[in-house]
Amino acid sequence: MYFEIYQDVASKWRWRLRAGNHEIIAHGQSYASKKSCEHAVELVKQSTLSTPVRER
Repeated sequence: MYFEIYQDVASKWRWRLRAGNHEIIAHGQSYASKKSCEHAVELVKQSTLSTPVRER
């Protein structure tokens, strides 16, 4: 798996998580700055197996 950051057509920064087969398995919202996007990726990377899953 790997994270990919990129600029969309509106010049906003976005991230997506890709599986080993390169399929997108998660993505985030748009961010005005690359730094904010990278920060969001770091927050996701810090999640652990103990992070709860909540059903709505």
